[in-house]
Amino acid sequence: MFLDWMSMSKLERMSSVDTAWLRMDRRSNLMMICGVMVFREPLDYQRLRQTLAERFVSFRRFRQRPKHQAAISLWEDDADFDLDCHLHRVALPGKADTAELQRYASDLMGTPLDPLKPMWEYHLVENFQGGSALIMRIHHCYADGIALIHVMLSMCDSSREALPRAEDEPAERPADPFAKLGKPIANAMQTALKFGQAAVDKGMQIWADPNRLAEYGLQGAGFAQEAMNLLTMGQDSRTRFKGKPGPLKRVAWAEPIPLEEVKAVGKALGCSVNDVLLASVAGALRRYLAAHGDEVEGVMIRALVPVNLRPAEQAKNLGNYFGLVFLPLPVGIENPLERLYAVRQAMQDLKGSQQPVLALGLLAASGMAPKLVQDQLLDTLSKNASAVMTNVPGPPQPMYLAGAKIDSMMFWVPQSGDIGMGVSILSYNNQVHFGVVTDRKLVPDPENVIAFFQPEFAQLLYATLMSPWEGELQPDDLNRFVQA
Repeated sequence: MFLDWMSMSKLERMSSVDTAWLRMDRRSNLMMICGVMVFREPLDYQRLRQTLAERFVSFRRFRQRPKHQAAISLWEDDADFDLDCHLHRVALPGKADTAELQRYASDLMGTPLDPLKPMWEYHLVENFQGGSALIMRIHHCYADGIALIHVMLSMCDSSREALPRAEDEPAERPADPFAKLGKPIANAMQTALKFGQAAVDKGMQIWADPNRLAEYGLQGAGFAQEAMNLLTMGQDSRTRFKGKPGPLKRVAWAEPIPLEEVKAVGKALGCSVNDVLLASVAGALRRYLAAHGDEVEGVMIRALVPVNLRPAEQAKNLGNYFGLVFLPLPVGIENPLERLYAVRQAMQDLKGSQQPVLALGLLAASGMAPKLVQDQLLDTLSKNASAVMTNVPGPPQPMYLAGAKIDSMMFWVPQSGDIGMGVSILSYNNQVHFGVVTDRKLVPDPENVIAFFQPEFAQLLYATLMSPWEGELQPDDLNRFVQA
């Protein structure tokens, strides 16, 4: 009877994980994914509108809005859907430069989406430095980053006048740094769900007494140890990056760096591309703290890092299918090489971790629990981290949207709980783009964090290019080289 009523009303039950993301909204942290594309030429409004109508709105989900019914969340078709309510034409004031674009994107990141309509928007900036910029906002309950990359690729072409790609044509993308974690087995997910359900059923009492883990029969796949690690993790270092966030956000992004240079540094130093980038991020955060006179020695900041758990055959599906890991960033290490190898070790330690599957199980279970319990879980986990950090591989070749070449792109994911900073790394067209979003109360000047990213990477690049030695460099090698 319930299913018949849902069918007649054009309603579809929302997954428990998507429900968790829908209910995660707070005025201080809206659950929006925000992206910016920059074009050196004007982007034609009518052609953009036609592209959205044919390739974006063709996904039924984007014509639906979330709806709460009793104790569950549903997807409801918007009978009055109008594309013009979601595509806006704007002009920047003043010089219409990067600073103005960043201010406009910052304002949008603190502005809630309308829950009475499908919760996504595009804003076409028509006067950006002689070209255009396109800002997208979409609520996280619709899809995760991997799914949205597929949506973006389906909207783009590989040349200005290219025909649309075949629906089943794969898009070439760099390897996922956590690819080995992307194949959770069924019994592992069942164990994670069992733990998550036990946690929410007991009103999070398990967090107060980790020794009760044995009651829930967590066995195999290292789940008992992983759950214990999660429960007893403790907070990371207290810095100006932690605190109670407000509703206003600030975004900034850096000039891109060549991906080939990052690969060369990684190969020379025996590290992955991601090790190099994350170590540079840690160095930039250290420099920012030191520039403000803050203590940096021994400081460790944790970042929540999304890990794709979506099977390859489900890459085209929307929704959220990812877990999370807590990655320690050794901000307290001054020597760049020592910091790099510490990051590499932390990444290697996480390669065998069950944290992503465990986190997905907790999200799924919390989406079925009362919102009060979900909020308690969110606060418990988020206090152990200072940032959300994402690294998304985009297309390695230039792409065209509505006939205009995308010069650069950047995106930001939301920060959950009271986390006040997000760091985004995106590779596109063999360039690495680095962006930061911060809470204005905590870090009002993210452009000053950005300013330190390239100098940190340059130190590693400089040592790599000029090094006369063979084998893996040691921290003292860089010290001697810099002094020379």
